[in-house]
Amino acid sequence: MCITLSFTSKPGIGARNGSVPVLKSMPATARSQVIAVPIIPVAFPGSTKQCISDMDLGVNEVVRRQSWPNYLASKAGNSRRSRFDPMFINEAYDKCRTICAEYAKTFYLGTLLMTKERQKAIWAIYVWCRRTDELVDGPNADYMSSTVLERWEERLEDIFEGRPYDMLDAALSDTVFSFPLDIKPFRDMIEGMRMDTRKSRYKSFQELYLYCYYVAGTVGLMSVPVMGISPESSVSARTIYNAALNLGIGNQLTNILRDVGEDASRGRVYLPRDELGQFGLSDKDVLSRKVTDAWRDFMKEQFVRARFFFNLAEEGASQLDKDSRWPSLILYRKILDAIEENDYDNLTKRAYVGRTKKLLSLPLAYTRALWNPGLSIR
Repeated sequence: MCITLSFTSKPGIGARNGSVPVLKSMPATARSQVIAVPIIPVAFPGSTKQCISDMDLGVNEVVRRQSWPNYLASKAGNSRRSRFDPMFINEAYDKCRTICAEYAKTFYLGTLLMTKERQKAIWAIYVWCRRTDELVDGPNADYMSSTVLERWEERLEDIFEGRPYDMLDAALSDTVFSFPLDIKPFRDMIEGMRMDTRKSRYKSFQELYLYCYYVAGTVGLMSVPVMGISPESSVSARTIYNAALNLGIGNQLTNILRDVGEDASRGRVYLPRDELGQFGLSDKDVLSRKVTDAWRDFMKEQFVRARFFFNLAEEGASQLDKDSRWPSLILYRKILDAIEENDYDNLTKRAYVGRTKKLLSLPLAYTRALWNPGLSIR
């Protein structure tokens, strides 16, 4: 289950005849950079619950490689140029926009605050993430195998080398030429899909945090070079990337809380087993989809955590370029509000934020993002 990246795909999305072609073999060293993640716990304030240090997720290297000076100084940064016909690439981006608008309405509304060039790039990134998620959660997921993900990873390499397989790949390839995007967050997301094929239970928040990083925190790391950092920013690039990572984690935790009932119907539980046990609950209680007082108390603690990660994201949001600041800090919080309004019944009901509320939230989100970093977005 990937953050805001689940929709019923069109037949054959990602390849002809619904399959991914076998391309050249990826070096083993590239794979090892994704999988080898030392687990060093870090407790967040006011809680004994732990997550994994972003240092151990390789965020420092991503920040360094995605900075404009380092990117332009590299051979690839100087030599890569888009080689696509303007009419073709405009059509490719338009297809990405259509997919985003149809299947990720909240996300799409947020992009409307950005410049045209940034909109197109974010749509291309979104569509690639969506297609990646569909390999595991789409209608063809029953035919999923490790070979499919290996081929998809090889195909990602070709996108970054300017050899797209189809029109949607071409949009991302053009984005890679236009912005200093590093391939590691994209590889890490594919690793998250591998994790989804191996696990349907999480024994602790530490395990769940790693999953949230792979499938959603990575989206934040992909997005910062496109959104841009304000020239007036008073904090380090690392702080802003940390905020992007935390926003992804908060969004994914929110989606997990919204989709508990839907996931349970598929036999999946994306909640820490040890924390369920602290409230006298188990996976069996989740799968039975019965709302009790113990469940409500458990949910309240999960909401505290999700909002904590949103709070961590606030400072970085205000330091992005003024045309790119994150409205989802408000929009996703409203999903949590909607679950609370349902009396924490996310087992038999799905929380929705109405279109009117979303539209009203956009100018509010943008206005508050213009404030000083120390001010809270609520």
